[in-house]
Amino acid sequence: MGREEEIIAGRLKKVDELVSKGINPYPNHYDKKDSCVELQEKYKKIKNEEKTKDKAKIAGRVMIIRDIGKIIFVSLQDFSGKIQIQIQEGETPDKDMEFFKKYVDSGDFIGVEGTILRTKRGELSILAKKIELLSKSILPLPEKWHGIQDEEERYRKRYLDLIMNPEVKELFVKKYKFWKSIRDFLTEKGFIEVETPVLENTTGGADAKPFLTHHNALDMDVYLRISMGELWQKRLMVAGFEKTFELGRQFRNEGMSMEHLQDYSQVEFYWAYANYEQGMELVEEMYKRAAKEVLGTLKFKTHGFEVDFGKEWKRLDYSQEIKKQTGVDIWKAGEKDIIKKLKELKQEYDPNVDKWRLVDMLWKYCRKNIAGPCFIINPPVEISPLAKRNPKNLNVVERYWVLFAGSEIGNGYSELNDPVDQEMRFEKQAELREKGDEEAQMNDIEFVEALKYGMPPTTGFGTSERLFAYLVDKPMRECVIFPLLKPQKK
Repeated sequence: MGREEEIIAGRLKKVDELVSKGINPYPNHYDKKDSCVELQEKYKKIKNEEKTKDKAKIAGRVMIIRDIGKIIFVSLQDFSGKIQIQIQEGETPDKDMEFFKKYVDSGDFIGVEGTILRTKRGELSILAKKIELLSKSILPLPEKWHGIQDEEERYRKRYLDLIMNPEVKELFVKKYKFWKSIRDFLTEKGFIEVETPVLENTTGGADAKPFLTHHNALDMDVYLRISMGELWQKRLMVAGFEKTFELGRQFRNEGMSMEHLQDYSQVEFYWAYANYEQGMELVEEMYKRAAKEVLGTLKFKTHGFEVDFGKEWKRLDYSQEIKKQTGVDIWKAGEKDIIKKLKELKQEYDPNVDKWRLVDMLWKYCRKNIAGPCFIINPPVEISPLAKRNPKNLNVVERYWVLFAGSEIGNGYSELNDPVDQEMRFEKQAELREKGDEEAQMNDIEFVEALKYGMPPTTGFGTSERLFAYLVDKPMRECVIFPLLKPQKK
């Protein structure tokens, strides 16, 4: 029997002994009154070797036990942080001290009542007067978890990652603040939060390959949504709503990379009687708010770039930037010219797509060189089937991407509300799908019908948790608390 097996056997034996004594090693409730950080803050001014009569009642996980005979020092961790528990002969009741020594191990959850003191070495502590076992751990905590190189092991046992590494826990606290800041911002601006279908007959709102599943009750195939209800929220604009947003999960059956996932959170808003110019102003304000909430500053380093949200957000023309970086005039170049340049740049491309999808692959090369923050504007109508044409140049649309650190971190436009134009573009997209372009959009006849009842001028925008990942300079997968993994082999 190995060391870990011996530890597990010993702990199981303790569980059996406790049960035989009528003690539940997994009680239902504990009336926790205090937290570690609150106590540290409240008593930060008491001096070394100072004892108080102030009482505390705390609960958490035992991380470290140092038994030096008449005194036991315990490092106790709750969600807020850590505090030291002091178990001492003559101060802690004999039965509690004996119980702790016999039945409590590192990893166990305990509840402690006691008084506040600061030790000779300056450690704020709780002198234990009563100890209760709240949950007996069977498996021992790892001795060396910090710095583990096996990424899949960390993700599979994320609970251990969160226990052992406070910075990982803090990352997800920041993520909570990030989404809260965006939700609060939009609510303050008069937007109302809505919920739209996750399962759809026809996917819409993005160029992406969907997940397909089967609906048993209706006996039909359906798709998991690839946008945050874009075509549904625009139906709400038809219905008379003027400011809506949705924050939720969406799904794209595509490759994984530093900035791509299949299952992730996104927010989209729609604003009637506004255009993409007003959308850009609102988005810039929203991004600054999110950065302040998450980082406390508008200046940060991410993915090899230094970014300052406080400086001017320039507007760069899509075709002009491609020409500037590659020499290719997208309006004059043919497919062969673009493929030649893509090969020269060693940029991957799909040979089954049309010229304009190839142009977009050329753009994906160019964007990697832009630090931002900026807005990329005036993309071709052919790659923007849901955006309104620019009245000054009908070859381009009133669309923009937020770009910084070489990546697109948000997408918005003046929404197309001409049902005839929309119908024609959907038909063109359907032709591309038939030719093998799996990311081309589907022809949503019911949405076109809704547009025929009339939709006011509207701007829309969406951004995903990629924004958060870039704010904290992490790959997207690292920012998912429980990322999808292949089943563990038995």
